[in-house]
Amino acid sequence: MSDSGDLGEPGDIGTLLRIMARLRDPHGGCPWDLQQDFSSIAPYTIEEAYEVADAIDRNDLADLKDELGDLLLQVVFHAQMASEQGAFAFADVVAAISGKMLRRHPHVFGDAQADDAGQVVANWEQIKQRERADAGDTDGSALAGIARGLPEWQRALKLRKRAARTGFDWPDVAPVLDKLREEVDEVQAEFESAAHPGSHARLEDEIGDLLFVCANLARHARVDPGSALRRANLKFERRFRAMEALAAARGQAMSALDLEQQEALWQAVKRGEQGAP
Repeated sequence: MSDSGDLGEPGDIGTLLRIMARLRDPHGGCPWDLQQDFSSIAPYTIEEAYEVADAIDRNDLADLKDELGDLLLQVVFHAQMASEQGAFAFADVVAAISGKMLRRHPHVFGDAQADDAGQVVANWEQIKQRERADAGDTDGSALAGIARGLPEWQRALKLRKRAARTGFDWPDVAPVLDKLREEVDEVQAEFESAAHPGSHARLEDEIGDLLFVCANLARHARVDPGSALRRANLKFERRFRAMEALAAARGQAMSALDLEQQEALWQAVKRGEQGAP
């Protein structure tokens, strides 16, 4: 087994590339790393991106450093596998993103003008459209290029944003709230007819419509729905754990309490939060 000292300095990107190449070396590499392919690594890539977002939410910069390293490893892993197939190398990935940043910031690296962030976004989208056309993409829709692999809440947000650029949008939040109430009524109607054949599929459609309007409501409020849902999840988890602790302090198990008793605990926890300094 060779010494790790010949891999280079820890802070050098070349060191990380050499580590990844060693892990994928058929002669003495890591059996787990050697078994992987693009499809098997993709879920880890998504997971690491969410862990970066979580560290940002918690304002934990020490953890953010570690999570960004984990995310960088995913890029290096994919690039190594592509290099083994003769498709591209890590340097090609760097060259591709560097070229893209230069092309898409002509107001910084060229003669174009952009007086505010809104103009930057508009220019960016026009450049993306030209790039797709140059690549032979004949899809001229305003919705072209929105990846189907995105989390669905994020894809819903992007669909609404793109449609809004054509003028297909409500002028303010009031009609969005009206639409939200309409969709809640339609969901309720489907619950009431749940015994009818095909009702589950219709219920799924109506709940989907409701969630889609919620994403649009978040857009009008300039709130990221993913961030909002993460905050709601954290709040629920914090309060539920506090309920469990409160029940345990009374010598009770949550599962032994009826819903009314559990609701009383929930309200007690909420009151405790409101009175906290």
